[in-house]
Amino acid sequence: MPVLGRRRTLGAVTPADFERLASLRRMQAVALALLVGMAVVFVISFALQERMPWLGYVRAASEGGMVGALADWFAVTALFRHPLGLKIPHTNLIANRKDDIGEGLGGFIEENFLADDVVHAKLSEISGARAAGTWLQEDRNAEHVGELLSNAALGALTVLDDRDVQELVEALVRRHVVDPEWGTLLGRATGSFVSGGHHEALIDIAANRLEEWLLAHPAAFERMLSSRLPSWMPSIVDRFLDQRLHSEAVRFARNVAADRNHPARLAIGRFLGDLSEDLQHQERLRDQVEAFKHEVFDSPRIRSLAASTWQTARAALVELLEDPESELRVRVNRALIDFGRRLCEDPTLQFKIDVWVMEVVEHLVRRYRHDLANVVSETVQKWDAREAAEKIELQVGKDLQFIRINGTVIGSLAGLAIATVANLVIAPLAGHS
Repeated sequence: MPVLGRRRTLGAVTPADFERLASLRRMQAVALALLVGMAVVFVISFALQERMPWLGYVRAASEGGMVGALADWFAVTALFRHPLGLKIPHTNLIANRKDDIGEGLGGFIEENFLADDVVHAKLSEISGARAAGTWLQEDRNAEHVGELLSNAALGALTVLDDRDVQELVEALVRRHVVDPEWGTLLGRATGSFVSGGHHEALIDIAANRLEEWLLAHPAAFERMLSSRLPSWMPSIVDRFLDQRLHSEAVRFARNVAADRNHPARLAIGRFLGDLSEDLQHQERLRDQVEAFKHEVFDSPRIRSLAASTWQTARAALVELLEDPESELRVRVNRALIDFGRRLCEDPTLQFKIDVWVMEVVEHLVRRYRHDLANVVSETVQKWDAREAAEKIELQVGKDLQFIRINGTVIGSLAGLAIATVANLVIAPLAGHS
């Protein structure tokens, strides 16, 4: 029963399959009705042709129609199964030649659909960049792409192991930051910094901040000085020295900020210049910098700080990516819309992207063309032989029924033509001879 039920449905599963099956059954019924009609006409005309000779032509037409209908029924049925269950040679062709059909179909697709000139011509007709730009300008489309990107990022963050990330970051930092020698690089950077006069701005900031602090905290400055003076010194002297030194300190900071040629400013510049030279040429100083660098980066506190920083950043990213109203998601959507607008308005960008996409697709097709064709061949080869025949019959069986119908009509006309020629031409010639 299951086999018979499957054969009746030809493996139909989806609603579209059942629609095709219904159309196939209707056309089969029409073809069968024509055959039965021809048979009925043949019987009647054969029985009455002695009384009514003109029925001989009708008999010949119906006889030809039956022959044509039966021949084409056999031809169509032989494609998908053995007619009447008889294992006649060269029948059930699709099931028997399934693997060859799959291989031929794969080769046909590879040579005719995935050929270089076909792919290039098709891609040349498509302005994918402009179409993508128009599509991205719609808010819902940009939001959809943003959601896909967010889900992909969330998936990556979920899959990533914190220890693996920490080890990767540490390896990259050590390779590109820690392992390279710092002394010479710092010396060159400091020399370039000083020669460009960039240290002047830092001195201005430091002098201004010092002046502001002194003016805002005179008592703290005076206590700091008093703690350094001898205890036997009279308090009036302490206050005088504190106020005097505080005024001098304020004046010093103000003069350093105002005077570009102040001795302290010049001394700082010379110090930085000498430091630059020493970093580049004194091996001992470079070794000290390297030792300090490794001491800092190898510190457990620094490693713990790096781990906690990643965990904090990861939690913040997850929260931003999960919230559709977050600033990150809103900015991503806005960036996608702006990118779509630029794609539509910038022909140069369109051309560059189209060319890049064309090159990528052509490269992928060229490299994986045979593999794509093999997918078709291997898929067909994995099908069950009967299932393959049913699948194909379900798709094209309706159209093949027209062969049966046409065979019935053409057979009738051929039978009528043969009878006419025989009666009107051959018979008179035979009687004359």
